[in-house]
Amino acid sequence: MPITTGLILPLIIITAGIVLSVVFKKLTLLASLTGSLCALLLMLSAGYTGLVLMTVFFLIGTLATAWQKEKKQRLKAAEADGGQRKAGQVLANAGVAAIAAALGLLFPSLTNLCHLMIGACFAAATADTLASELGMVYGRRFINISTFKTDQAGLDGVISLEGTLIGFAGSVVIASIYATGFGFGRHFFILLLAGTVGNLTDSMLGALLERKGLLQNDAVNFLNTLAASLFAVVAELLIR
Repeated sequence: MPITTGLILPLIIITAGIVLSVVFKKLTLLASLTGSLCALLLMLSAGYTGLVLMTVFFLIGTLATAWQKEKKQRLKAAEADGGQRKAGQVLANAGVAAIAAALGLLFPSLTNLCHLMIGACFAAATADTLASELGMVYGRRFINISTFKTDQAGLDGVISLEGTLIGFAGSVVIASIYATGFGFGRHFFILLLAGTVGNLTDSMLGALLERKGLLQNDAVNFLNTLAASLFAVVAELLIR
């Protein structure tokens, strides 16, 4: 997208996002500015579809985090603190998408693959957020993904069937937005798988590394979106 009057509306939307996220204390000012930079890269590379993908992820994540927050706080859930999100958290969830957007701008021949990486990043981030936040609320039986033994809800690497299915529904939402913008086809199904791969990668890293203090939550989130994006690229190269 050329930097012309066509960018006026997106810039207004991004600016409004900065103001609202700070006013309602959803993001720190630095986090909001970081998010706006990511959003601008997505807009330049993937048009309104890229911007909508990030916006929908943020809205879904915000609502899921706030849903029955008191119950999650009783479980001592790491992401249920209700505080403002920091810049590191923004990059952990949207950083891979921003990198893919930048690569698409630098190497136009890779545009389609980069768009797929963007979709996979947000499919995984959305699936992970919903599985974690709502799985704790609606899950019935919780197991450690690395041992398959019963474990405590809210701990790193602990999953439930209900949470995993809710996470999958999040991937469906993101894949549907992607398909609306770029056309329905095999990419829709690749994104569903990529979102699930990213979600399960997050849980495995949480159980094996984060729980032992070897990785922080932001690093785990970044790696799960990276795993999903790379999976999507490999799947696309193998299928086409």
